[in-house]
Amino acid sequence: MSRTTPSRSIIATALWALVLGCAGTPIAPEAGFATGVVFHDRNGNGKRDRFDFGIRGVALSNGREVVRSDAGGRYRLPVADDFTLFVVKPSGWTVATDANNLPRFYYRHKPAGSPANSHFPGVAPTGPRPASIDFPLTRHREPKTFDVVLFGDTQPYWISEVDTLSHDIIEELIGVDAAFGITLGDVVGDDLSLFEPLNRAVGLIGIPWYNVPGNHDLNYDANDDANSDETFERVYGPGSYAFEYGRAHFIVLDDVVYGGYLETGNTTQNYVGGLSEDQLAFVRGYLAGVPRNHLVVVAMHIPLAGPAPTLEVPQRRELFAALASHPYSFSIASHMHTQSHEFFGPEDGHHGPSPHHHLIQGTTSGSWWLGTSDEVGIPHATMRDGTPNGYSILRIDGNAYTLRYQVARRPADYQMNIFAPDAVSAEAAARTEVLVNVFAGSDRSRVEMRLGADGAWIPLTRVDRPDPYFLELKRREADAADRPARPLPPADPSRHLWRATLPADPEAGTSLLEVRTIDMFGATHRGRRILRIERSEHRSREAGPRE
Repeated sequence: MSRTTPSRSIIATALWALVLGCAGTPIAPEAGFATGVVFHDRNGNGKRDRFDFGIRGVALSNGREVVRSDAGGRYRLPVADDFTLFVVKPSGWTVATDANNLPRFYYRHKPAGSPANSHFPGVAPTGPRPASIDFPLTRHREPKTFDVVLFGDTQPYWISEVDTLSHDIIEELIGVDAAFGITLGDVVGDDLSLFEPLNRAVGLIGIPWYNVPGNHDLNYDANDDANSDETFERVYGPGSYAFEYGRAHFIVLDDVVYGGYLETGNTTQNYVGGLSEDQLAFVRGYLAGVPRNHLVVVAMHIPLAGPAPTLEVPQRRELFAALASHPYSFSIASHMHTQSHEFFGPEDGHHGPSPHHHLIQGTTSGSWWLGTSDEVGIPHATMRDGTPNGYSILRIDGNAYTLRYQVARRPADYQMNIFAPDAVSAEAAARTEVLVNVFAGSDRSRVEMRLGADGAWIPLTRVDRPDPYFLELKRREADAADRPARPLPPADPSRHLWRATLPADPEAGTSLLEVRTIDMFGATHRGRRILRIERSEHRSREAGPRE
């Protein structure tokens, strides 16, 4: 009879089980350190069973230090009395999700629970620290090409606006072929009790959903930044973390620094953008183990810089320095309720081979769910730069990516608004302005137009002006007999508005004005508008008295 020799991994696992008390008397946790195992949860029960072997090389962090699990899946991290540990979901593996598809990748240790002075509940007391804090993972096939859904500022202030979000955005996304989704902060609008109903609605999309903390997701009755995210952490976990999918690495950073309660009552404005040294150390430590030719995507709420210099991240140079080892990087934020693309170079502290691309994502709530409601009761919520509310689809292919903006409840090819008169005299055509708002346009977009199927293509020039369509919406709102209690915000100059004039002396008749744009990724989008070209004598007869 032959004798079978146990493999080294089985022996190692058995010995480690003995050490951690899985096969004997539990031992006390090590003072000042947390230990545990990242393991293959073969049956998906969330518990480390006899043959659930450890996984090597998985990153874990306490929010500052980063370590990687050894051959037996073991790790050891320094901790304080109150701490959060998280595992960086590695490519080819997945973490458990709850009933609302929220990933559970962390362990929050808070023996006494969150402070009791908050209007919204935080973390419940966790009790004694476990001797072994283990993280289960299950196998998951992940292609190098995949889609990510990006939400900016869902931000419902009332439960009725959760319903509006559901009808306007979520219903059309149910069953979407995407790997996961991310909400880029301001998940709700100050009322943190809305986290739960919103999560139930977003969870129906059917994909894992990650969340970034925003300034409207804070406990405003907290006295400092450290205690301002207790409810967010109870629901979603740490505000800064990372995960991997395919060949891409996603780093989420909480860049909202809360200044504490203001006696004036204006607590929602008592914040600035910023990153701590702990967060920067985490980024550096994590990227030290990431292949240099992989894509790194950094997600935050407040933009690194952009149209509002008072709301930006002063430590962007330090962040760019941390990213310098990885030439394939891209970052996304929201917060502004406008949409734009920023490109950072050496003058901003980025010294890579090409400028760093930073997307300020347009919001799902648009202008805070404001505006006239349509026939089914959904407000148009147009943003103050003329961008309709919606979301983006980020497609990742290896270390390359593309973006497509999707307007809520509109066809995928609806990518622009063309502002031009319905009718113009042929004599005045050369003085007639055409303005085109390309919703996802950037400095790298090319925009052209032509009048008639055989007309020559005319280049348009980008201008920094308010969107004329949004100005028209504001005018109609002001002139309405029943003015809304919550009017649209003032217009902002659009970062994606292009201008040209019609060609001189066109033929009279009904003509098609066609606009085409090629975006920074090489995709072509088209828009059309029908114009009536008239001779002045025809216009005078039409305008004359009727008998």
